[in-house]
Parts: sequence; C-alpha cells; structure tokens
Amino acid sequence: MYLRRQWMKFAAAAVSAVFMGVAVTPAAAAEKVTVFAAASLKNALDAANAAWAKEGGKEAVVSYAASSALAKQIEGGAPADIFISADLDWMNYVEKKNLIKVDSRSNLLGNRIVLVAAKDHAKPVDIKKGFDLAALLGDGKLAMGEVKSVPAGKYGKTALESLGVWSSVEANVAGAESVRAALALVSRGEAPYGIVYQTDASADAGVAVVGTFPADSHPPIIYPVAILAESKNLDAMAYVEFLKSEKATHFFTDQGFTILK
Repeated sequence: MYLRRQWMKFAAAAVSAVFMGVAVTPAAAAEKVTVFAAASLKNALDAANAAWAKEGGKEAVVSYAASSALAKQIEGGAPADIFISADLDWMNYVEKKNLIKVDSRSNLLGNRIVLVAAKDHAKPVDIKKGFDLAALLGDGKLAMGEVKSVPAGKYGKTALESLGVWSSVEANVAGAESVRAALALVSRGEAPYGIVYQTDASADAGVAVVGTFPADSHPPIIYPVAILAESKNLDAMAYVEFLKSEKATHFFTDQGFTILK
C-alpha cells in the first residue's frame, strides 16, 4: 500500500510538471557524450567540441591517449560512447570483441608522418631510401610512439624498415606512450629528432618539420570512428555526424588532417 501511494505521488508530480511546461525527458538525453580519442586529435577535436557545445548546448568530454591504451580501456569496461582510433588495427581489435556498433563505424580522417626537430636546430632532411638517419642522431635519441602498440610508432617503424634504415637506428629509439609524448621529448630538447604526425608538428611551436615520409613507405594513415556497443547516449550519432559535417571539418583540415568520405 505504501509503495502504491509513493508511485501515485510520483505520477502526480510528473503530470504537474507537464502542465507547468517542464519537459520530462529520458536521462540519457541529458548525458554528456564521452569520447575516447587518439592523442593526435586533441587540438582539432577540442575546437570541434567547442563548436558542438555552442551550436546545441551539448557537451562532449574527451579522454585523449594512445589508441592502444584506449582500446584496452574499452575492453576493460571503461564507460564511453565513441572511439576514434589513429589506425585501423585498434578499431579492428575492439570490433572483433563486439565492443562497437558495427553499422556506426566509418573512416573519418587521414594524416601523414613527418620527421621533426627542435625549431632552433631544424635543417631540412631528404627522406629517401637509405638516408643516413643514424648519422643525424649521433648519440641522441629518436623519439617516437612505442613501435609495438602506438599507431604513430608502428607507422614510423614500417616507414624506416621500408627505407632500409630501421636497423641502424633501432638502438636509439626512445619509445613514448603516445605520439604527443614523443613530440614533447623533441620540443624539450631531450631528443634531437622525432617521428610524429604532421598534425602534431603543427600543434607545437617548439618543433619544426624537417622532412615528410613518402606515402608509399607505410600503410595509409586512417582514423576510424565508431559508437561503442554499450552506449545508450541518444546524442552519440548526432555527434559523429557533426564531426563529418562542413561545420566541423575545417577544424581538422586547419590542423593538417585530410577528410575521408
């Protein structure tokens, strides 16, 4: 009897709210969109999120890290709505574990990898087959993402192998937890050179691009996006569509990304 009275009170309150002009909406509609995104997206995605909030009053909260770390967090049950990876491998990883809504998956962006140096010491490097990267490094380190897990590191290693110089510099590699961490090593002067995405180089005034790796020296750099299988957020798909719209794409092209259709 007590429970019935409590339910009747709740129902009466809801009806009263409607007559007073207060909308009664599902809780999910008020939730922030939670995004797990590759670290290299930070500048562009922060700008896009500000525009998203300004346009619709909705907020997107982003956790930035290496795609490998994010994929493992998703596998471990970390709550999120959307995953944007810096390569196909880690998106394939979570898809194979049935952790994304497959029909929501698409390729969002493209990128390039470059060789960077501290701005004060930057000189052009002709990146080609057999170029003497070891001589350029001397006793210094080559900063790059961890080559077994971080996408930028994997792309970088593949490119160096393709150009025939990996074996000469492998011992000098300083593997970082993300591409932004590798960039910071160069910017702080802790490594004379680093391999990062073109978009990361443009985000740090302390470094300069000294050479661009040939596109055919590594697989195409593709950033896929997907909604996670456990997401109940009603705004998740609208957010993804916003990122693909003309209202948002310039935030990515301004940073050097290419738009994939």
